[in-house]
Amino acid sequence: MAKIQWKGGTLLSPLPAVLITCRDPETGKDNVLTIAWTGILDSVPPRTYISVRPERYSFELIRKSGEFCINLPNSRLVRAVDFCGVKSGKDMDKFRAARLTPEPSKTVSCCSIAECPVTLECKVFGEQDLGSHTMFLADVLAVTVDESIIDEKGRMAVEKAGLMAYAHGTYFTMGKKIGTFGFSVRKKKRS
Repeated sequence: MAKIQWKGGTLLSPLPAVLITCRDPETGKDNVLTIAWTGILDSVPPRTYISVRPERYSFELIRKSGEFCINLPNSRLVRAVDFCGVKSGKDMDKFRAARLTPEPSKTVSCCSIAECPVTLECKVFGEQDLGSHTMFLADVLAVTVDESIIDEKGRMAVEKAGLMAYAHGTYFTMGKKIGTFGFSVRKKKRS
């Protein structure tokens, strides 16, 4: 297959399109913003990151509070996800405007989003200025999962969640399961 070389860029995809919630520790006002620059840093202890532009309203809220939640939206929330990525919470209540329901988190002071099937509650342990964005490094203190996507074995059935992804300015819904970790080397059961 022929390939064309381009200069370095941000073409890693797909990425999760997530809703980040944070709180102004002085006023108690919650805000929500859309982020695609996020991922897992470590398993033990569980650590994650988000990268936020310093000019974003939520940047200082996260820096001052040292907390945020990563809310994983389902594809039904695509309009809210897009809206929260292009509008600022500085002058409006984005929860109300996007028809999202804030709910108390279990371990952090900022709220979670009731409509999102999965939430990671995070406490910042460091930050790194990277250029256009600052990366907030965080411990995952708790994960909440909607009971409707828990299977009979007590595991999260991610295919039931209807999560969404983002790639090059376009939102996608996740498809069907095509394998499980280690399936390519697993021995077949004998009958």
